[in-house]
Amino acid sequence: MDWLAGAIDYGVIGLLALLNVLALAIALERFFFYRRLDLAAIGSKPELELALSRRLFVIASVASNAPYLGLLGTVFGIMLTFYRMGQNAAIDAGEIMMGLALALKATAAGLGVALVAVVLYNSLLRKAKVLTLTWEIGHGRQGL
Repeated sequence: MDWLAGAIDYGVIGLLALLNVLALAIALERFFFYRRLDLAAIGSKPELELALSRRLFVIASVASNAPYLGLLGTVFGIMLTFYRMGQNAAIDAGEIMMGLALALKATAAGLGVALVAVVLYNSLLRKAKVLTLTWEIGHGRQGL
């Protein structure tokens, strides 16, 4: 069961770190795309909405699933702690606390990744809405 500690550290927390990097990379690409977008070159509203919303679902998916991945790491950490307690009846309280700390580290990582992804998603969504409204005003389509 010692492999479980590695699975929590490198598996769950590593996956969360990878998802965080992915969400940040997509967010940066979208921010730069929004800055250089020429609204005059867009012919229709569906074309604009398609261009603005490209890959935003990935950030939303990271935001909604990261807490569950952290919770999975927490469950693994608690299982590992109980297993070690069952193996050694005279287990030190410090070892129990280290196991629980490992479990809570996964939870904290999941929440941290989710918070970053939610902020990125909401700011990108707001910027897309502003660009859409700007396009509509420029094309005389207010109120449609």
